[in-house]
Amino acid sequence: GQCKKIKKSGANVVLIQKSILRDAYNELSLHFLAKMGILVVTDIERTDVEFICRTLGCTPVAHVDSMAGDKLGAAAHVGDVVMPGSGHKVVKFTGVANPGRTMTVLLRGSNDLVLKEANRSIHDAQCVVRSLVKKRALIAGGGAPEVEASLRLKDAAMGMTGMDSYCMKAFAEALEVVPFTLAENAGMKPIEIVTELRRMHAVEGVKGAGINVVKGVVSDMYDLNVLQPLLVSTSAINLATETCALILKIDDLVVVM
Repeated sequence: GQCKKIKKSGANVVLIQKSILRDAYNELSLHFLAKMGILVVTDIERTDVEFICRTLGCTPVAHVDSMAGDKLGAAAHVGDVVMPGSGHKVVKFTGVANPGRTMTVLLRGSNDLVLKEANRSIHDAQCVVRSLVKKRALIAGGGAPEVEASLRLKDAAMGMTGMDSYCMKAFAEALEVVPFTLAENAGMKPIEIVTELRRMHAVEGVKGAGINVVKGVVSDMYDLNVLQPLLVSTSAINLATETCALILKIDDLVVVM
């Protein structure tokens, strides 16, 4: 009965989400669907459902009773293809009638570790582009903005008194952790690098001076075209500030054994 409802809706390709609670299908249902000329693609990851629906122009259906013609997508051809250079088969949709504005990036590597690292790199790059789209502003990289902001805050703290002065000075010193850590991770001497950064910014007035990890020196990031979206730095500083403010609000700790 369920198979007939699928056929009646006009669908000839069915994509089934992977289920961990119960079997979404069985061998008998696949047999009947195959006799009706309906291709079944099983074990679709839940995280991929939204992307696939946007790409194919269809609407996800929770139950067979909800299937209708207006929820179906359309494609000229659907079939299995073998990936070049490997024996893996994938289902390929061509000639989609209402394609969504989506893109697929195929990552290939010698092992899972390489693939996961490539996936993280792609995700980081996408987040940077997203930040640039949300706020169209670029600043120098290499720890340059943090050092410049730190110096300006220290100058402002000198003209203040009381607790505000101490807080602003501490905030300025905390910003220098970013270039310090960057130099440390690059295998450089962090104390010497941060000292040179301060001199370049304060004495020579090079606001774009940052850490050149390739040559192991301090260079003007604008000349090297090492830039980053403004939202990346401001988001990190805002999140760190909110976390510190939250910790400072804690009056006491209750240790439960």
